[in-house]
Amino acid sequence: MRGLLDRLKDFVIYDADVEFYAKVFPDSVGRKDLMRLRKMKRSDLSQIVAIEKSSYPFPWEKDIFQDCLNMRYECWLCELGDDILGYGIMSMAVGEAHILNLCVSPKEQKQGIGRKILEHLISIAKKEAEQMFLEVRPSNTGAISLYDSIGFNEIGVRKGYYPAENGKREDGLMFALELL
Repeated sequence: MRGLLDRLKDFVIYDADVEFYAKVFPDSVGRKDLMRLRKMKRSDLSQIVAIEKSSYPFPWEKDIFQDCLNMRYECWLCELGDDILGYGIMSMAVGEAHILNLCVSPKEQKQGIGRKILEHLISIAKKEAEQMFLEVRPSNTGAISLYDSIGFNEIGVRKGYYPAENGKREDGLMFALELL
């Protein structure tokens, strides 16, 4: 029975007590406490793609998200009720974890959602990986600030990594985090 409960926790991070207290004592539980993390499903992709398109000038298309699900990458989202607030996708292989996409809906940013998702992905990665990597645009100062605050270190630059306006390219800053 315990094994079944542990496997269930791999799909949903949820605290029933919080929901109970929110219903019985509405002022005792904050909005952030009601947010839950769970694995992404195909039925989530329309909301995910809408967030992606509202967040980036060069968003991922639905087929990329489908490929990530097919590859069984760690695809997690943060939701409140039926609303998806943000999501993160991570691949893992040969002792390394790579954050492929971390995005929070523009209307939900600066509320700790990105941190919550990233910390969850880090906790998963620590079970199998020694290092975590990611790339970020130099212009994405909010994300860089988050990565710095968690302990990521800038380790290099990928020249012309991202598409940019007018057919130009923007560098990608490479960050790494030691997980040991």
